[in-house]
Amino acid sequence: MTKNISSRGVLFTAETEPGLGRTIEYVIALNQDGPRAVSLHCIGTVVRAELADSSLNDKAAFQIAATLERSAVGDAITRLG
Repeated sequence: MTKNISSRGVLFTAETEPGLGRTIEYVIALNQDGPRAVSLHCIGTVVRAELADSSLNDKAAFQIAATLERSAVGDAITRLG
């Protein structure tokens, strides 16, 4: 789940913890309830990963902060580059 987004990065929760400094691909869904949903496919680097409060469920969760280095709107991350 996306918690915060800016032109330089994103903060989200995940069930697994990626390694610091690792390059990751992620998708941000925008306007999901509107007439035209948009998927923003991104590539970034993990700059922070910490255990999140998981008191609301029984699964471990991590807060991940990653840069937003490249992005493309649409279906395929292969359009980045």
